Amino acid sequence: MNFGIPEHKQLILFDGVCNLCDGAVQFIIKHDKKQQFLFTTLQGETAKAITSFYNIDASKLDSIILYTPKKGISYKSTAALKIALKLKFPIPLLGIFLSVPAFLRHSVYNFIAKNRYKWYGKKNACMIPTPELKHRFLD
Repeated sequence: MNFGIPEHKQLILFDGVCNLCDGAVQFIIKHDKKQQFLFTTLQGETAKAITSFYNIDASKLDSIILYTPKKGISYKSTAALKIALKLKFPIPLLGIFLSVPAFLRHSVYNFIAKNRYKWYGKKNACMIPTPELKHRFLD
C-alpha cells in the first residue's frame, strides 16, 4: 500500500505540536536539496491511515516515522538515521550509527523523546507550511 505517496518519495510523519520535531522538519527541508521527502503530522489523516494499517497505537506514539512505499516503515533512531543518509553531505555520515544495535540507539532516542516537551516546549497547534512548502506537506 502506498497511501498516495509517489514511489520515488518518502514520507516523514512527525509530532506536529513538538517544537523539537518542527525544528527537525525545518532542518530536513533545508538540507533535502533533491526534495525526496514529504511530510505529514502524526495528528493528520494520512498518518492515522498509516498507523492503523501497521497496527501502531498512535496514542502511545512518541517517534518520528519514515514511510517508504516499497519498504514500509522505520521508526525512532532508525528512521532518523535513514533520513540523514538522504540529506546533503556531511549529514549522511551519521549513517555510521546504523551499525550500533537498535536497542542502544533507541534507548538514546527514547530518552530524548520522553523529555522533548520539557526541553523544547510544545505548540498549541500543528505548524502551517509556507505557500512555498505547501506541496511537500500532506493534510
